[in-house]
Amino acid sequence: MSPILLIATIFGAVCGFAWIASLATGDNSWVDRIWSLVPVAYLWVFATFAGLSDVRLTVMAVLVTLWGVRLTFNFAKKGGYSGREDYRWPVLRSRMRRWQFQLFNFFFIVIYQNIILVALTLPALTAYQNRSPFGLLDGVLVMAFLLFLAGETVADQQQWNFHEWKKSELAAGREPSPRFLQTGLFRVSRHPNFFFEQAQWWVIFLFGAVAANSILQWTVVGAALLSILFIGSTRFTEALTRAKYPEYALYQQRVSPSVPWPPRREPESVNE
Repeated sequence: MSPILLIATIFGAVCGFAWIASLATGDNSWVDRIWSLVPVAYLWVFATFAGLSDVRLTVMAVLVTLWGVRLTFNFAKKGGYSGREDYRWPVLRSRMRRWQFQLFNFFFIVIYQNIILVALTLPALTAYQNRSPFGLLDGVLVMAFLLFLAGETVADQQQWNFHEWKKSELAAGREPSPRFLQTGLFRVSRHPNFFFEQAQWWVIFLFGAVAANSILQWTVVGAALLSILFIGSTRFTEALTRAKYPEYALYQQRVSPSVPWPPRREPESVNE
């Protein structure tokens, strides 16, 4: 069996499980619950097929494992494994007919998102097919990955701390001010955790490019699709946030949507 055949088998099993579970429970967040797990398995498939003797592939697998451990912990801390569904799916269900949402569930939530999870790990295929010595550029990429991993960890913790404070304010009968996070990393990016998440997968792509000694690799599709997914998801999320908090429009005008960047000056008014 080749690594691609094994990964295709895992892909089919995961898609089947997520789809059947969503139909049985009426909960469409099953892909969210396996998001941090299956890429780890895919990377170790490639590393194992290389006999764990290729340093680059093993390092890639270890790094993605660290990514998976951090994301799994953060998801569990927020109650992701306790049956809580992503708040965006009920909103979309309310805007679609039942049959339309079922098609959306099967083709986008289940199939498309799992395709992205496979595509993200395919730079390991490039590294598997181009066994070259682990070098200085690889070392730089390791440091970059760990830096982005640390950045996402800090951003998620800042978000968690804010929401815990917000809950305590509401429990005490006080109106939280501000009503959404605008400090720390969120002062220079509206979604720093999204930025660092994508950046880690662009680094994984670059590992494959270094192995092949060329940036022109078709496996860039994984990181590219993830970035496109985040663009669409961010726009939808921000539309919901702005509807809930009108002052979010000022924040949008002042702060970079993703890439950390010094904020602009506060505008005097908002053009609706």
